[in-house]
Amino acid sequence: MASPSRNNKILQELVQEPGNSVCADCAAPEPDWASYTLGVFVCLNCSGMHRNLHAVSKVKSIQLDYWEDSLVQFMRERGNTAAKDIFEKCVPSFFYRPHQKDCVVLKDQWIRSKYERREFTGESNFFLKTYSAGTSYLFEVVLWKKGKDNKQFLKRIFLLSQKDFTLRYFIKEDSKVPKAVISMKDLNAEFQPEKIGHAHGLQISFKEDEHTRNLFVYHEDGQVIVSFFNAIRATRLAYLLKKHPTLQSNHLIPQIQAHCLKEGYMEKTGPTQREAFKKRWFTLFSTNRKLLYFKSPLDATDLGSVFIGSENHGYSVSESCGRNMRSGRWHCGITLETPGRQFVFMCEQEQERKEWMEAFRAIISQPMTPEDYSMVYSHKHNQ
Repeated sequence: MASPSRNNKILQELVQEPGNSVCADCAAPEPDWASYTLGVFVCLNCSGMHRNLHAVSKVKSIQLDYWEDSLVQFMRERGNTAAKDIFEKCVPSFFYRPHQKDCVVLKDQWIRSKYERREFTGESNFFLKTYSAGTSYLFEVVLWKKGKDNKQFLKRIFLLSQKDFTLRYFIKEDSKVPKAVISMKDLNAEFQPEKIGHAHGLQISFKEDEHTRNLFVYHEDGQVIVSFFNAIRATRLAYLLKKHPTLQSNHLIPQIQAHCLKEGYMEKTGPTQREAFKKRWFTLFSTNRKLLYFKSPLDATDLGSVFIGSENHGYSVSESCGRNMRSGRWHCGITLETPGRQFVFMCEQEQERKEWMEAFRAIISQPMTPEDYSMVYSHKHNQ
């Protein structure tokens, strides 16, 4: 007969072993649940997603639930490392592997692609063909897209191509001419469900006339929108490989996507610092060292941008007091020094100022790349 205390103790020891000490699906530390049909240790959040895979995965708490001897033995024989060798055997290099803080749809579809659809076991390349259509149109999908000048979402047809490394979208199915042709050179895609107000919300950004243009889209089917997202990543990687033929994929993977380091509202004044402060939505990217600002989170085009170089090139950030300035309601000030100008921002709360200061310092402390140097000479501050 199984001994509950002994088996739970064994499980507690197993979860401390290398590979098992983080969630098999999102790498969250100290997982306290396990799928006893797949043999993987997972965190509480991912265990909830496993519950939706009724025919594939069944989960128990490794602390609270009763475990039979045979199940404990299976967990001992399998574990996260062995399971990874099975279910992640053929994951493409461009495919996004979610982390603990990623949105639900990314983690849910990662779990489904591994265990339910078994996309990466090597048994079939059916799903992988979605991302490797060669010179043909890689992906065609109908998405709900937010209007440029209003809040209404309308259906639009998107075509992604590796032939010329572009993303096109059309207003109608029978449209001959695309509404826009977006180059992979500057395209970035990132899930933004809270900002867009939909669990599957995706933000697509690209350069347009020296500004950043945003498209906000979603699809009701999580598998479709995540497949589209990974197809964009595949096309971006193909573009980078052609641009840098001497580099390997693993060196280019970090360049596929620019991750937002910090986002939120601050107040901003003008170049003379005598202008009234205005509330603006700011987005800070570490990849291209840019601080973008918009009137509101869902604006189609930025109002301006600030390039943030390194400390060695005259960039610095410090706290400032806004009570002696013409600030609005907010008084937690930040001063950003650049070679060409001093920028002053105001945060509503001290915690927000602390987070922005840490984000700015993280970029300023990083040495500049050759691409950053070229951006210094070409970048224009749009105030």
